[in-house]
Amino acid sequence: MPTKLTTALNKENYTFSRQSRLLNGRDFQSVFRANTGRSSDQLWTVLARKNEVDHARLGLAISKRVVKTAVERNRLKRIVRESFRYHQQLLAGLDVVVMCRDGVRQSTNRKLFDSLKVHWKRVADRA
Repeated sequence: MPTKLTTALNKENYTFSRQSRLLNGRDFQSVFRANTGRSSDQLWTVLARKNEVDHARLGLAISKRVVKTAVERNRLKRIVRESFRYHQQLLAGLDVVVMCRDGVRQSTNRKLFDSLKVHWKRVADRA
């Protein structure tokens, strides 16, 4: 059974704080213009580029055109954030933007998580 101390340490390693996010359009544009790592499949397109800080930062571009309802868009955002939190050590030093594709609406959460896991490894190797 985990103690309070080990639980607190684990939470510290896997948080999704403000510094882990791409916050403004300039940051997003820099990833779109100068991406050195790109990974794509039927569910996601992931773009990445090196950043000037020592930790990974995530940006989400979940389109209303692809995913019509807010409920579904929010579900996808939660899935991406959760997966990112667990893989952010692998992505240290990268800015990453995740975009969804047409196949995400019909996919199960497990398929989405598995697909993202592959993308994180690809962009970490390429960028």
